[in-house]
Amino acid sequence: MVPWRLSFCVAQSTPTKDPQDVKAALPDHLAYQAALEEAGQLAFAGPMSDETGAHMQGMGLIIYRADSLEAARTLAENDPMHQSGARQFTLRRWMINEGSLNPSIGLSTKTVSLT
Repeated sequence: MVPWRLSFCVAQSTPTKDPQDVKAALPDHLAYQAALEEAGQLAFAGPMSDETGAHMQGMGLIIYRADSLEAARTLAENDPMHQSGARQFTLRRWMINEGSLNPSIGLSTKTVSLT
């Protein structure tokens, strides 16, 4: 087995302005996220629930594939949501030690799933 490490940085994004400001920046934010995903720089992103689990608004989580914290900071700073000031972020390096990801690709059904 060849030892390896994936290099990830995690951004917690929280609103700093009114919900309408966040909604106004959303189309550009989503386009930016899609471009990062296409470039292989975005692993996962999306909203997190409140502590009750009932409401999916407020904090968001973005997991960047980046070689350094500085590279991830540049990605986060260039996000239109953060540039507009509608949200702010905190950033941390994430060293993954445990877990697994099992993709399933159905060629004839043209499906992909992860377990």
